[in-house]
Amino acid sequence: MLTLECPYCSIQADETELHAGGEAHLKRETVGSLDNDFEDYLFMRENPKGVHFERWRHVAGCGKWFHAARCTMTLEVFGTYSAQTLAPPKDLREKISTKRPGWTWRAFS
Repeated sequence: MLTLECPYCSIQADETELHAGGEAHLKRETVGSLDNDFEDYLFMRENPKGVHFERWRHVAGCGKWFHAARCTMTLEVFGTYSAQTLAPPKDLREKISTKRPGWTWRAFS
């Protein structure tokens, strides 16, 4: 079972107490965007084999959204952090790079 720590209330919660919200760090298209851009926002996702950044909500706890970095193959959780950040914290990126040599952060556009 997947267990994540909420960065707001510091509770270790299993996936039954959380709600997955999809890929993190996406540029959200809004009113006035081109149809192709909005289509990409709705339907095009990375779905990687390996390190992935996701949005989660602590539904059965504080109710806040946060981001998590985990491996989609092993379910290893590298860490969680505030949803208000535009990129994963540097110390988390370094932790992932140490465990996964050759991995680099690719910022989304």
